Amino acid sequence: MAKSSLKNDSNITPIPSWLKRPIGKASELSTVQKIIKTRNIHTICEEGRCPNRGECYSKKTATFLLMGPTCTRSCAFCQVDKGHAPMTLDPQEPQKVAESVKLLGLSYVVLTSVARDDLEDGGANWFVKTMTAIRNLNPQTQIEILTPDFWGGQGGKKSQKERIATVVEAKPACYNHNIETVQRLQAPVRRGAKYERSLDVLRWVKEIDSTIPTKSGLMLGHGETEAEIIKTLKDLRRVRCDRITLGQYMRPSLDHIPVQKYWTPEEFEKLGNIARSLGFSHVRSGPLVRSSYHAGEES
Repeated sequence: MAKSSLKNDSNITPIPSWLKRPIGKASELSTVQKIIKTRNIHTICEEGRCPNRGECYSKKTATFLLMGPTCTRSCAFCQVDKGHAPMTLDPQEPQKVAESVKLLGLSYVVLTSVARDDLEDGGANWFVKTMTAIRNLNPQTQIEILTPDFWGGQGGKKSQKERIATVVEAKPACYNHNIETVQRLQAPVRRGAKYERSLDVLRWVKEIDSTIPTKSGLMLGHGETEAEIIKTLKDLRRVRCDRITLGQYMRPSLDHIPVQKYWTPEEFEKLGNIARSLGFSHVRSGPLVRSSYHAGEES
């Protein structure tokens, strides 16, 4: 969908009250922001304009965004910067992230990244370098990773599965890869990604190391039906995905794909119960739920 058609929406549904939340106290936010900005590193909390960043920052938690804030793909729902060359890797970034984890006293940290199809391995080894740096300074900290599909990569000799294996062999506490939406809506919502390719990521993690919990997430509101959501949940369980997050898509700007529906808290509760009945061990389902929200807590 072209940007011009997105901007000309004449019927924009108001954001419902259950999606509005306080920004948070400036004094509580400043600690995390100072640590991040002085080290010139990034969080998905800021780059993705997460609605929970006030709450998370006040608790001194953050999800670190590795390899810069510019993505090589162009998903229609995502706020992350795109459309121009990504930044050169900062060789000090793994150490900077490790120091930040130590200063914040994190017992559980989430590492994610933009898609870096310009890199030979898609960034797989960078995840491992950052995990190693964190463990050197914070041996008790558990590390969850939220990766792209590692399908791209310029001139890389390793297959997608081999790249995933590189990260799995570093033993994260949880391996997360988001499928984002139902199969019918993959093309308009997730440009450059594919439904079966994402299922393969989660399937391969279990094939390589069945002891590592896997996780995925859906953003609702793109026009999917309840039946399609349930089918997606079943497909995820088919590849032995253990954990699921279900949240509401909130349009970042008029340049992004419009919201087709605001699912109610009651509908999210129903879907969460369905996910539990299908065998997911850890379920977060609610309008403001995001991939890393309360990631270190039990369901």
